[in-house]
Order: sequence, then C-alpha cells, then structure tokens
Amino acid sequence: MKIAELVKYRIDRFAEGYVFTYSDFNVDAEKESALKIALYRMVKSGTIERLSKGRFYKPKSGIVKKLKPNEYEIVKDLLIDGGKAIGYITGYSVFNSLKLSTQVPNVIQIAVNFDKKGIKRGIYTVKFVRQWNKITKANIPLLQLLDCIRFIKSIPDTTVANSINRITLLLKELPEAEKKQLVELAINYPPSTRALSGAIWEQLGYNDYASKLQKTLKSTTWYSFNIPQELLPNRLKWKIK
Repeated sequence: MKIAELVKYRIDRFAEGYVFTYSDFNVDAEKESALKIALYRMVKSGTIERLSKGRFYKPKSGIVKKLKPNEYEIVKDLLIDGGKAIGYITGYSVFNSLKLSTQVPNVIQIAVNFDKKGIKRGIYTVKFVRQWNKITKANIPLLQLLDCIRFIKSIPDTTVANSINRITLLLKELPEAEKKQLVELAINYPPSTRALSGAIWEQLGYNDYASKLQKTLKSTTWYSFNIPQELLPNRLKWKIK
C-alpha cells in the first residue's frame, strides 16, 4: 500500500476530533518524508486540520463551521505517559464544568508535579501549575475541586461569594470516603487553601476535618479572600478576611 493510501485509510478510521501525530502511522524512517507530504496535501484539501507543528486532527462538522477538538485531545500527550496520569486539566475548563463560571478562554491550564514553562498549541496557550500531591486517575476530580478553592479569586464572571456557595454544595455532595480523601489531599495545598477549606468544612459540621486542617496553619497568618461575614460567620476564627 502506498503511503498516501495508507494515510487516507488510517485517517478515515480516526474519530472526528481525534488529534494525531506522525507516530500514529508507524512508517519506517525512510518513508517519513512521503508521510509528511501526504498529510500536507490533506491539510491543503481541507480533509484534516493542522493543530500545531506535527499535530493534526480530523475536524468535526458543526452547523456553520468545522469544530476544533476538545481540550483533552489537544493536550492528551501532556496528561498521560505509559498509561499513567502525569497531569490533569484544571483552571478555566474545570470552573466551567463545575458551573462556577461560563467563560472558557483559549487558555488550557494543566496541573503537574513539577515546574514547567507554558507552550502554544495552535490558537491555545497551555499553562502549567504546580500540584504537590501525587496525581492518579482516581484522585483527579478531587484535586480539580481543591484547585477551585485554591484559585477561587481567579474564577471569571462571578464573585468569591457565589463561588463559595457553589463549592460548599459540591463538598457537601461528595461521598464520605471522598470527603476524607479530599481533606488529606488539602494538607499539601497552600495555607490559604487549607484555611478556606477548613472554614467550609466547619460550616458544614465536619469539625474533625476542620480541626485536622487548622492544626496545619500558623495562628498569626491572615488570608485575604474578601468574604462577607454573613457568608462565612467563622471566617475570623480561620484568619480569613
């Protein structure tokens, strides 16, 4: 089978929105030039789209235009390595999915266990934030929820008060085992996250969880969130203002 035929055969079987690279075709090194030419021609014809250097996708057809891949597809190589989670999407996408905000900018935020410089993926800016807990596929939803508390002042198109009300509801709805796990994960977060988490747990009546977090905090440090007293009556106890 000629390279052009192989490329068409494989792409016809890719799902719409699937992001692929040269490695998806498993061609020998001496045939890579022919592979690149075949892909270039398909981009030119509009059959596929180029996301960024060496990365392509089969576009979905929308009502009025071709749709771009979802965020996971765009950055999936930065999230999984050898079947293990090495990062996860956080920030704006999670704010949106958890109904904390309606805005989704062209910025994809990824949490990883090490410092890393941002990159570009087509029209998207990929930014990395530090996560101090070991990342596993199972704990990602809890880490994403803790990130919402950590970045609560940065959630767009809302207020801190509205965000606290929504996060309080989300914490309340967690299964008991996940509530306990979330508190354990919170211990590795910055003090401001621990303080706000503890204050919310105390308001919900989980005094044991609150006490565990309070023991990790310095008694002299204050945390600024601009939270009304009526929303969080115990805020002064937690040095929150």
